[in-house]
Amino acid sequence: MKKLLIILLFLRSLLFATSQQDTIEQIGTYVQILIPLSAWSTTLITDDTEGQIDFYKSFGATFVTTHILKNTVKRRRPDGSDTKSFPSGHTSASFQGASFIHFRYGFKYAILPYLGAAFVGYSRVQADKHYVGDVIAGAVIGAGFAWFFTKPYKVKDVLIKPIVFKSQNNNYNLYGVQITF
Repeated sequence: MKKLLIILLFLRSLLFATSQQDTIEQIGTYVQILIPLSAWSTTLITDDTEGQIDFYKSFGATFVTTHILKNTVKRRRPDGSDTKSFPSGHTSASFQGASFIHFRYGFKYAILPYLGAAFVGYSRVQADKHYVGDVIAGAVIGAGFAWFFTKPYKVKDVLIKPIVFKSQNNNYNLYGVQITF
């Protein structure tokens, strides 16, 4: 039921967008949330505690760095709306999530998130909220911190095998489990 409600809210927002540019911008906004959220939820689903810590570090560093730069550089947006254009926060968040998935779980799992992150960057330029340089800087910040903080996930090879020990005179059996790492 929750999934259906989220899909309906998403579709409603697309229907009420006033132009194609608004639609692209809204989709980009949703995707920039979805990518890091999927990276973080993967660590929860797989019970990857080390990955959760790596994610928190890289996401936190990305967020703090992006917002310090926005408030320090004070570059005016292309549409003139405010002075927080550099770097793109949407792009830094989405590339952090995609890069975290890549560095933690492998490139093949990150292909779709990378495409989504690239779309987020495109949507920010298309919506006239950022210059191309803002988007590139955001991507470098997000991917850079994910690379710096994320260690590859190692699947532990565990073999669990039942074993039976028979007594010398076959009066009894002992049952056990052999676990090898």
